[in-house]
Amino acid sequence: MSQMTQVAALALLAAGVCADAAAAQDIKLTPLIDARLRYEHVDQEGVADQADAVTMRMRTGIQAKAGPLTALVEAEATLKIAGAFNNGLNGRPLPVIPDPNDVEINRVQFGYEKDGLALIAGRQVLELGDQRFVGSANWRQNQQTFDAVRAKWTHGKLSVDAAYSWDVRTVNGIDGKGARPRSVSGNNWFGQIGYATPIGTLGAFAYLVDQNLSALSGYRLSNQTYGLRLTGVRQIAKGWKLAYVASIARQSDYARNPNRYAATYYLGEATLSGPIVSATAGYEVLGADRGVALTSIQTPLASFFKFQGWASKFTTTPPDGLRDLYGTIGGSWKSKGMITGYGVAGTYHRFASDRLVRLYGDEIDAIGFLKFNRYTLAARLARYVAKGFATDTTKVFLTLDWVM
Repeated sequence: MSQMTQVAALALLAAGVCADAAAAQDIKLTPLIDARLRYEHVDQEGVADQADAVTMRMRTGIQAKAGPLTALVEAEATLKIAGAFNNGLNGRPLPVIPDPNDVEINRVQFGYEKDGLALIAGRQVLELGDQRFVGSANWRQNQQTFDAVRAKWTHGKLSVDAAYSWDVRTVNGIDGKGARPRSVSGNNWFGQIGYATPIGTLGAFAYLVDQNLSALSGYRLSNQTYGLRLTGVRQIAKGWKLAYVASIARQSDYARNPNRYAATYYLGEATLSGPIVSATAGYEVLGADRGVALTSIQTPLASFFKFQGWASKFTTTPPDGLRDLYGTIGGSWKSKGMITGYGVAGTYHRFASDRLVRLYGDEIDAIGFLKFNRYTLAARLARYVAKGFATDTTKVFLTLDWVM
């Protein structure tokens, strides 16, 4: 059975089950709309011309709910409005802005939820943990989704989350090919378990990623990662909280990966937040093995924009690994009237190798945003200064989001 046939069968099953449930109770219908207009500018040293892109992304769908049963279908379309850029597929000699035109079924899923048990089957979004290893890559206009089955169970302080995915729909859209494929098949297994303790939620995770496509680095992105994670929040004074995260993991080759390697991942982060101001300090290490390409910690299914700077210079971890020392300070305010909130923030990154420690570069990211009704208007700036890896890069983003 083909992948699309499997998804279609799940959709028909969802519709049939919800129709049967309607005999016993009413069906609640919820429209889904998520739109984003974005301008992106890239000035990259070593590429003669700059890139500019104005793109529009629209997701529309509907969710039907009848008692414990749900069915959801959502379409996604991305359209280039203006600009000249390399969209990752057209081969133009310009900086890459990987938002190609696209029209596709983004999600089609069936769900059941009752008594602490939730089951989901079909094309769906998977955002596991902080999305460091498995996420939706939602910053790109074309979202990353998974043809998968997933089960979640909670009982008191214990939670269990397990998923199997046989196909990953990438951000490259329906015209994806070669090293930027439309989808990547494979036997992907994801598992998380968490337990609430007095100091926070202690969890363990296992992510077995099977990138079963020769054109995608010759299977060398297939890996298995096992780790522990602690997250917690403490109130330290009236209106002030301290949130903290600590994680450690070990990654090695998996499935058809011809490399034989093992590398270690570390994360430590603390955030102090008050009524207006917040400050974060963190240190993340994507370890290396022996300095051979793709034998350091790799995260091909991550939501990359959340990590290592908005200039996106490290979506593939260098052979000698990566250390990221970072700090963020920002402020946000709520308001009455047409504008309901606004804020600013800035982040500094210091990038270095993990093996044979040497400086890669520095990056400064800044954001300002306004919220009004269902709209969010944001301006972002990313400036990466190379000291030993890649090239100087400046990016500017202007986005307008509207979500129902």
